[in-house]
Amino acid sequence: MHDATTGGHRHHDTTAATGHDGRQNPDVDDETVRFWEEHYGRHDRVWSGRANPILVEVAGQLPAGTVLDLGCGEGGDAIWLAGQGWRVTAVDVSETALARAAEEATTAGVASRVEFRRHDLTRTFPPGEYDLVSAQFLQSPLEFPRAELLRSAARAVAPGGRLLVVEHGEAPPWGRHDHGHARFSTPQETLAALDLDPDRWQTERLDAPSRQATGPDGETGMLVDNVVLVRRTR
Repeated sequence: MHDATTGGHRHHDTTAATGHDGRQNPDVDDETVRFWEEHYGRHDRVWSGRANPILVEVAGQLPAGTVLDLGCGEGGDAIWLAGQGWRVTAVDVSETALARAAEEATTAGVASRVEFRRHDLTRTFPPGEYDLVSAQFLQSPLEFPRAELLRSAARAVAPGGRLLVVEHGEAPPWGRHDHGHARFSTPQETLAALDLDPDRWQTERLDAPSRQATGPDGETGMLVDNVVLVRRTR
């Protein structure tokens, strides 16, 4: 997920959890689909379109290979990665977000290097192994088995590849009233929850840097990003 911006309103059908024959789709959760379709349907654009800065910092120093972008949203990270020569598999539960991302990839001239797939990651996970698996702000107001999902992400890393997890370390200044009782994990807690075999994994980065950011109504403030970067050694 990406830093929020505001835009105009758009109506979108929120019945995406049902198939064309009207039956429920077992691969997606109705509540999850409804929440994210309403989230994206409120504006013509939700995120800035820019790649997340930690991803740019990390991936920019790696040789391009295959990458799995979890919760790709409107495609800012996926499009940037494709522009750097990566072969990208980008997944999200929202059909609205995926459609916007695909349109942006075509406009950017990188559509041939990005495959957008719809997954409710609590139900299905993309197959295969990747040189980089990126989980950028894979956090949600909805309850979901995040630690289990991140362990699935680790299993998708190829030998020699990396898992990069970036998450909010605290509520943004403009959103603290929405997260008054929320508890944010530390990078160390996120790493521990991955339950990685120390004989097969090396920790390359574990920190919580701050950065200046702009909120949805133009306000500025400091954000804390938890960063976990691990490499699968074999």
